[in-house]
Amino acid sequence: MHTKHHLLPKALAAGFLLAALAGFFPFAAASQELPAKVMRLHVVANSNSPEDQAVKLKVRDALLEEAAGWYGDAGSLSDANFAICTHLESITKAANRTLAENGFSKSARAQVTDMYFPTRYYEGFALPAGTYRTLRVTIGQGKGKNWWCVVFPALCLPAAGDRGDLLGSLPDSQREIVENPQKYKVELKLVEWYEHLRSLLG
Repeated sequence: MHTKHHLLPKALAAGFLLAALAGFFPFAAASQELPAKVMRLHVVANSNSPEDQAVKLKVRDALLEEAAGWYGDAGSLSDANFAICTHLESITKAANRTLAENGFSKSARAQVTDMYFPTRYYEGFALPAGTYRTLRVTIGQGKGKNWWCVVFPALCLPAAGDRGDLLGSLPDSQREIVENPQKYKVELKLVEWYEHLRSLLG
């Protein structure tokens, strides 16, 4: 009888853990599939000085306008990736032109790469941790704070319109995660730990 009293809490804890995992794994699966639908923009400032941080945002605006001209008709991440990779030179020129117009001698470098991101929240939506295809633009030494958003779908364009329409191409499970980050804070943190461990293990 004494042994049963000791086993009951363990059985309840195991049952709770299994129930939690049963709900988490579908969420994790949807989170892992999301990077195949999304392309991010990552702009890294030269430094954290007020001047470098201010011009970073001007470069951001120029990049969004320039990139949108090339991938605006893209229907998938593959199409957007191809368009941006094809026009990296034009995107780089737009960044450097903005720097020159604002009196900066520093230059910018643009590349398309795969980058790991922790969970990020941005004005009403969130992206789970994971490795995403990324348009990365580094200004000067790239030692300042960065700015990020989503270039495909075009969630960070001021004139992007209704986000619901832009996210319409995502499966319901993925769209639910992106649009309701407050509802899934615990799950997002678990995914972040899991993805961070995966990135460390290669």
